[in-house]
Amino acid sequence: MKKIARVSMFAALIVAAYLSLWPVPIEPVSWTAPPPPGYTAANSRLAGLQQISLGAEAGPEHVLAGPDGQLYTGVLSGKILRLPADGGAPQVLAATGGRPLGLAFDAAGQLIVADAIKGLLSVAPDGRVSVLADRVDGETIRFADGVAVAANGKIYFSDASQRFGPGARDTMEAAMLDVLEQSATGRVLEYDPAAKATRVVAAGLSFSNGVLMSADQRHLYVCETGRYRVWKIDVDAARLDVRMASPQAQVLLDNLPGYPDNLVRGEGGRIWLGLSGPRNDLDKMAGQPWLRKLMLRVPRALWPEPKPYGHVLAFTEDGSIVADLQDPSGASPVTTGATEAGGRLYIHNVAAHSIGWLPR
Repeated sequence: MKKIARVSMFAALIVAAYLSLWPVPIEPVSWTAPPPPGYTAANSRLAGLQQISLGAEAGPEHVLAGPDGQLYTGVLSGKILRLPADGGAPQVLAATGGRPLGLAFDAAGQLIVADAIKGLLSVAPDGRVSVLADRVDGETIRFADGVAVAANGKIYFSDASQRFGPGARDTMEAAMLDVLEQSATGRVLEYDPAAKATRVVAAGLSFSNGVLMSADQRHLYVCETGRYRVWKIDVDAARLDVRMASPQAQVLLDNLPGYPDNLVRGEGGRIWLGLSGPRNDLDKMAGQPWLRKLMLRVPRALWPEPKPYGHVLAFTEDGSIVADLQDPSGASPVTTGATEAGGRLYIHNVAAHSIGWLPR
C-alpha cells in the first residue's frame, strides 16, 4: 500500500509540474471582458440554407460577387474558385500556394486577395498571381485577412496578428492562439499601387479581421474579433494605436454576442457581418492569464465542445442593426460572413464544403 501511495504521489507531482511548467506558445495578457449579452432575441431565420457544392474543396471563408455575375471564393487548398451564382461546377481561377481569405476587385478587373500566408496578392483574369505586399516596415505581414479597395485605387487590408501565422494553412489554430493571448498585435495596412508602398494605418487590435470602406471613402470599418467589436477608423490615420483614445477611431458596434469576422456591403447601403461563433467561457479567463496557459496544457480531447451557432447581422453606417439571422440548430456553424447579390444571401463558412444561401 505504501508503494502504491508513493507511486500515486509521484504521478500527481508529475502531472502538477506539467500543468504548471510545460511551455506553451502564448504569453497571455490580462484584460476585462464585457458581460456577454447572450441571445435573448434568438431566432431561426438562418436555418434551412440551400447549398452549392464545392466538391472536394472546403472552407469558403469569404464569398465575393464579381462584376461578371459569378461568385468567387478562396478555399483551404489554396485555390480561388469561380462558380455560377445559381449553382454549377466551380472552376479553378488560380492557386496561390497559401490560404486566400478576403477578396475584392479593383477598377482594372484584378482580383485582390488577402492571403493569410502569402500576403496581399493580385490575381489577373487569366489566373496569374502577383505579390503586391508581404512586408511592411521591414517586417513580415504574418496573417493577411480582410481587404477593401478604395475608389482612388488604394487597398486596405488587415494583418490579423503579428504573433501567430497560419502554419499549414490552419488559420483557425492561429486565430485561437491570438485570441487566447490577447496581446493585440493586429493591424490595418494600406497599400498604394501607384507608389508600390505599404504603411500602417492602425494597430493595437486583438485579431483584426474584416475591412470595409465607408460610403464616403473617408473611413474604414474594421472587425476586432478578439474583443467582439467593430471599429470606425479614419483612412488618413497613421500608426494609430486604437488602445489610446483618438478622434480618428471609435467603436461602432461593441460587446457583440460572438466573434465578428467578415464585412460585406449589401443592398441599400447596409453592411453584412458574420459572427464565426458564440462567445464562451473564455470571457471568464480574461483576467486570469495563468488559466489560459493551463488550458493549452490540457489535452484538446478534454476541452468542452464549442456550441455551433450560425449568426449573421446587417447594420447601417450609424451602427443600427437592421437584420439579424440566426441558426441555433448548429447546421450553419462558423458563419464568417454574408454576401447579398442577385436576390440571394450567400453565407461564408470557413469549415464547409459548400456555399449556403437563402432567397432575399
